[in-house]
Amino acid sequence: LGAPLLATPAAAVDAPGGIGVVHDWQPLTLASGVTAAVDVPAVRVVKIAGTDFLQMRGGFTGQFSADTVIGSMPTTITVPKVVRAVCPRNNSAGINSCRVEVHTTGRITVFGGTTANDITWVTLDSYSAVLA
Repeated sequence: LGAPLLATPAAAVDAPGGIGVVHDWQPLTLASGVTAAVDVPAVRVVKIAGTDFLQMRGGFTGQFSADTVIGSMPTTITVPKVVRAVCPRNNSAGINSCRVEVHTTGRITVFGGTTANDITWVTLDSYSAVLA
């Protein structure tokens, strides 16, 4: 056996452009019949390596037995195209996720509820989607 390696590890390199907050957390406006969870739904935009991402956090409850508009974006944050992500929901009959979509008008819709399998809660903490 020889002496241990004494080489110094390479320094970590930041991604080109680094990470920055474009728009800090702002609350969503919820539609009638939609109730904020303890962690109030909010949205922000971050830039990672030169790419803008829409991120959400928090959650909401309601009775969604069809595709439902659950609220709207703050007017200070707009999206250039329809943006969508998959989010956790109540587990019913083995279905435990739904699609949450932000339209260019700012409308936010949850997809996947049916009369046989309604959505009763959604958490937005995993929502992250490219804006460009």
